[in-house]
Order: sequence, then structure tokens, then C-alpha cells
Amino acid sequence: MSESVGSTPTAPAGSGAVERAAPLEARDIHRSYEVGDGSRLEVLRGLNLRVAPGEAVSVVGTSGAGKSTLLHILGALDRPTSGEVLLGGESLASRSSDEIAGIRNRFVGFVFQFHHLLREFSALENASLPALMAGMSVSDARDRARDILHAVGLGARLDHRPWQLSGGEQQRVAVARALANRPPLLLADEPSGNLDLKTSGALHDLLFELRDREGVALVLVTHNLELASRADRTLELREGVLQEEAEQRPTPDPSEGSP
Repeated sequence: MSESVGSTPTAPAGSGAVERAAPLEARDIHRSYEVGDGSRLEVLRGLNLRVAPGEAVSVVGTSGAGKSTLLHILGALDRPTSGEVLLGGESLASRSSDEIAGIRNRFVGFVFQFHHLLREFSALENASLPALMAGMSVSDARDRARDILHAVGLGARLDHRPWQLSGGEQQRVAVARALANRPPLLLADEPSGNLDLKTSGALHDLLFELRDREGVALVLVTHNLELASRADRTLELREGVLQEEAEQRPTPDPSEGSP
């Protein structure tokens, strides 16, 4: 097993601090694929990661290093060949597909390079979908979607379809959708990779503003060094394991963020 990356300091004895379950833990994750000649390609090789509540972690690495594979496993979109992923302290090992889907819906929000919005749905309807899938009533789901769309600066665009929105606005709807269920963890795979420089900067600001406001932990897979540098820690995926790229900075306390 490789050395664990991502451990965070525990509260000092007698401090009165209550330790919460980490939104995300990955333990000894391996992922391999069978290739054409019958051999196996090992992409992840005993990878470990722990992300604390409200922490932002960026993951960098060369193309083909397995960053998207890693994110899909961390977000329970794919299963590891071996090892264990825990979301909010709940192990995904031995869970059925339906059980994993329910845990994923409660604990994880996703933002991808391409927004994947439903073209025939309005911004409000797109952002409501995760809450509706979680069993929330239509009125409550729309109230939550409306609140978060206002928070991302789209209060005047609720009834617009994706094709009526700019690229940056579409990605903001995707961020709102990802946060609809108030997940403790947000996973972003090249979230600004399809945007121009100015719009990318605005989206980066938004992600960290929402981290502070919502108390959500962030895991950002990116080639954008400016975005990576804003995280509390930067890790490089190299030869199937995560390695520290920069000195860890203190993780902000979500309770000290904006009300």
C-alpha cells in the first residue's frame, strides 16, 4: 500500500472541536483495464486520499495519467478494481448499484468540462433535477434551485434554455445543479476547460465563493495552474498514486464563511 496522502490534523485534545466525518476517503485504490492483447493496464496503483470538510484539493498530472478515472471512482461513477471509497464516512464496498446511486446523490455534486444540461429544460428545471431525483417535492426542489441560481448570479435567467445562455452561464447552471442537494463534496473535472480566460476566472471565483458559503469540499482536476494554485493542497497524479506538489495551507472553517 502506498503512503497515505491527504491526512489532515486532528483537533487537539481538550480543544472542544468536534471532528466530522471526512466527505471523502479513498483507501488503497487500484484500477486496471484489460487491453487488446489480454494484458492489463494498471492506471491507479494503491492510491490514498482524505479530504476534510470545506477543504479544496486540486489534482494535476499529464494527459493520460488517469485523473478522470480517479474522479469517476471518487464520485462513485465507477468502481475500483480493489480498494475502498468512503463518502461521508459511508463505505461503498459491497454496496449495490442502487445503494451507491443513492449515496452519490446525497453526498456528491459533479461539474464537468461540458455542462451536460438538458437542452429542452430551463435553467431552473435543470438545476432542480438532483433534488427531484432525491425525492424532494417539485415546489421545494424549485425553491432550492431558484436560491442557488440567484447565488451564482443567474436570478434573471431562470426561464432561459441552455441555448439561450452563454458558455459561462451554462456552466454556472451546471454548478447550481451540482449543489442542489447541498452535498458535502463537489467534484470538478476541468470545469473551465471549455471557457475563455475571462469567463474561466469568473467561474474559479464562483467555485471558491460557494466553497466558503456552502461549506462544501472541492476536488478539482485541472490543467489550469492558476486554478490549481488556489486550492488548499495541490496533488500530482503520477504513476498511479497521488504525490504532494505544494505545502498544505490551513483549511478554512466553513462556519467562519459568509452567512
